[in-house]
Amino acid sequence: MTPPANGADRVREWAQVAARAASAKGGTDTVVLEVGGVLAITDAFVITSGANQRQVRAIAEEIESRLKAEVGIAPLGIEGAAEAEWVLLDFGDFVVHVFGEETRHYYDLERLWSDVPRWEWQPVGS
Repeated sequence: MTPPANGADRVREWAQVAARAASAKGGTDTVVLEVGGVLAITDAFVITSGANQRQVRAIAEEIESRLKAEVGIAPLGIEGAAEAEWVLLDFGDFVVHVFGEETRHYYDLERLWSDVPRWEWQPVGS
């Protein structure tokens, strides 16, 4: 894979790889939010859900694996993997949130960040 031309394009591509990886493991309602304009610590959030703890864990592992294999990056930190209700993978330039369905509904990050742009992405095979 050829790296995108600039930093913003690079982050967008990485976030799309994460979204496609989540989709491949059955992640639902996956969105990519551009939060860099309102949040100084990262440029984007990838948010997805799994039906149960096993699936949440599998989605997080697939995202980590695909990003390492396809673009050569690893998370700076991972939180919540043991409980698998909300796994956060911090890649610095973007953060992936893998939620259990009830936890996602409770925190409702999309409502909190409803005023930021969404980045389009396409699941593999679409």
